[in-house]
Parts: sequence; structure tokens; C-alpha cells
Amino acid sequence: MRLEEALKLIVITDKKLKPNVVKAVEDALRGGATSIQLRLKESSTREMIEVGKAVRKLTEDFGALYFVDDRLDVALATNADGIQLGPEDMPLDLAKSIAPNLIIGASVYSVEEAVEAERLGAHFLGAGSVYPTPSKPEAKVIGIEGLKELVRRVRIPVVAIGGITHSNVKEVLTTGVCGIAVISAVMAADDVESATRTLRELIDEELKKRRGFS
Repeated sequence: MRLEEALKLIVITDKKLKPNVVKAVEDALRGGATSIQLRLKESSTREMIEVGKAVRKLTEDFGALYFVDDRLDVALATNADGIQLGPEDMPLDLAKSIAPNLIIGASVYSVEEAVEAERLGAHFLGAGSVYPTPSKPEAKVIGIEGLKELVRRVRIPVVAIGGITHSNVKEVLTTGVCGIAVISAVMAADDVESATRTLRELIDEELKKRRGFS
């Protein structure tokens, strides 16, 4: 699978919304998530590794990619495909030197950060926040126009994140991003599998239009 295809729908875990992380991940994968990002901010390293190994197995079973948020040690310990790094995390170039085989995603909040992350060797960007989001209320909102400009300025794949829902996902995809990353749109749903499936269908429909098919 090409990287762009695997980045169509990244589902990020949230233990507060779904305490049984492994079950939620399985449901999201059944619904069509193409990647999973393990985000366990308040968990111990031991718990992150235990959960991460289970998530790794599920993503292999479903043919999806598995990323770890922030923690390079956990990514390596659980045989992750990649890691997502923000501006306050380990520097991208250092992460690449330690783990040259990992796919490295950079979280960026401006065009300037996006250009710099590409220069440092990020394989893709997680760009936002597109809309205000309860998952990260302090995040800067760049909006649709800001996202369009960011996509224009870099050559690597861009994934949109922040406040994306079933009702606005098509608008987000018109910016030229290769996919989206979500937390609440899936993890806050009563039925994770159904919420993921509906989102995946909307994404596939919009990307099909972009490629010129009716």
C-alpha cells in the first residue's frame, strides 16, 4: 500500500473516551481505518507497550499502519511502522538518525513549521487544527484556507487534523490533503465501527471525485 493510501483515515486512540483501547482499535479497523495512532498521554510506559503490542497485531491483521504518538521508545519496543512528532517532541532529524526505518509524521500548525518539517525529513505532515477541537482546545486553528496554503507549499503528503467530523470531512478533502486524522469523530461515537465506516465511505467518495471518476 502506498503511504498516501495508508494515510486516508488515521484513527487516534483516546482512553478517556474509550477506556478499552484495544477493542476500540479493532472496531475502527473493522470500519475501515487505514492507520491507527496510539496516543496514551497519561499511561505508564509499561501499559503503553502492552497496549501497543496488541494494536500492532491488529493492524497487521487488517493491513493497516500503526503509529505511536510522541514516544520513540514505545514505537521501537512495539515494532511500530512510524511515529508522530510535534514541535515539542524529539527533533525530527534526531529521530531519523536513531530509527531510520520508521515513517515519521510531523505535527505542524503553520506553513513555516510545515516547510521546516519537510526540510528536516518528515515523511508526512499532520496539519491543523482545521477547526476548534475538544481533544486539543489549546491548538491553533488554521482553517480551510490555511490548510490549502500549507498543502500548496510542501511536496510531502499532508493529513488534516482537528475538529473533523462526518459533516465537514468533504470540505476538508477539497484542500488537497491525502487524508484525515480523527479522535472524537470515531472515539466519541457509541458505535465505533459504524462511525468509522461512514467516515471512510465519505473519504473514498470524495477522493474518487478528485481522481476524475463519477
